[in-house]
Amino acid sequence: MGIFKNFVMRKLMEKQMKGVPKEQQEKIIQAMEANPELFQKIAAEIKNKTKQGKSQMQASMEVMRAHQSELQKAMRE
Repeated sequence: MGIFKNFVMRKLMEKQMKGVPKEQQEKIIQAMEANPELFQKIAAEIKNKTKQGKSQMQASMEVMRAHQSELQKAMRE
């Protein structure tokens, strides 16, 4: 089941990142696979901010800024 879940997640992420170069897509996906807890936490925070009335873009930017150092570390690993 884990392999199927990873495959589906990878395909969904590739679809969401259509305009992103393949090398960067792969780097982001690898970071997500290596540290899923961080990305689940980020997704939950974005969801909460959108429920509070912020746009998806605004919520994403705020949360990404708040977790910038953690994201940079995840992308280097």
